[in-house]
Amino acid sequence: MLPAPVTAARLAEETGVSLRSLYRDIDSLRAAGAHIEGERGYGYRLIEDGALPPQIFDRIEIEALVLGLSEVRHMGDPALARAAAAVLAKVAATLPDTGQQHLLHAVSQVRRSEERFAPSPATAVIREGCWREEAVTIRYADGEARITERTIWPLAIVYLDRKLVVLTWCCLREAHRMFRVDRIAAAELAGASFRPKRVGLLRDYLAVLKRKAADAPEG
Repeated sequence: MLPAPVTAARLAEETGVSLRSLYRDIDSLRAAGAHIEGERGYGYRLIEDGALPPQIFDRIEIEALVLGLSEVRHMGDPALARAAAAVLAKVAATLPDTGQQHLLHAVSQVRRSEERFAPSPATAVIREGCWREEAVTIRYADGEARITERTIWPLAIVYLDRKLVVLTWCCLREAHRMFRVDRIAAAELAGASFRPKRVGLLRDYLAVLKRKAADAPEG
């Protein structure tokens, strides 16, 4: 028995988009080969079709999505947790009935008694600085709790096993530097753009870190 059609209003609510965007997305999926029954004012239903193109996830891909997004929800970043939940809802809305069952009853799960990283108000500012390629002024406590103020160009936020760090170009030292997010007492956008240098600086920094890891003694 085929599942009942889902109204456009419900799909838009579940995926967090406007009705106009939803209709456009449905048209795009149909153009890509997805077999979606229904129309405006009636509702939509995705029909199982073995000939669907590869953008339809198979079972192990759904497992990977659920596992990865579950991990993100336990990172300790409220914005990322909300985004992960929204992504999962959007994926669910595009899956056929069998795929939705695989998603709801995924074999692989993540359960943590506490979040991996303590939430920090600095994270959102640093992320915004990365997106905008805009300098950020931070107040930073070193290992001896001494506070310094400096301006950084944030390049990437990196989730290590036990700590959250931001890779930067430090304007004070004029060199690449890594700062622990939990030691950033305050952060604010400085209003100075460093576009379009972020990609090149990040590539160079990652190459340096890779060389250091290769040169590190074993054991």
